Amino acid sequence: MNKKLLTIMLVILGSITLIGVTALVVVTKFLGNEDEHKEPSIEEVVEASVDIPEITTNLSSGNIVRISFKIETDSKEAKEELTQRSFQAQDIIISELANMEATQLEGTEGMNKLKESISQKINALMQEGKVKKVYTTSYILQ
Repeated sequence: MNKKLLTIMLVILGSITLIGVTALVVVTKFLGNEDEHKEPSIEEVVEASVDIPEITTNLSSGNIVRISFKIETDSKEAKEELTQRSFQAQDIIISELANMEATQLEGTEGMNKLKESISQKINALMQEGKVKKVYTTSYILQ
């Protein structure tokens, strides 16, 4: 009877220990990821961003758009590369706008699609890093 009781106690103790270790690993993993997903400070955003000067171009609908962007990259190296490739980024932006109509640029959804398209095409060029976000700094549609 004592052996049976000792075996049951060891199984219960082992189960409790296993549950405790599993809980500790899960909690540590989730708490450890908070620092990785922390939003960068404004200084870090500005430090890794490139200004695209104002571009004035025609849309396919015959309208004229005047627009400028600030493009946030994921590192200083990516910023340096994008600064050197700024003429290519401007070409991508002009090409995207030339294929759009004024109605496609209206509203938040239209601008978000344009920004996403610009981000994807510039990322295809980049070798040292990636574009994290594209910000519109000025926008006039005539």
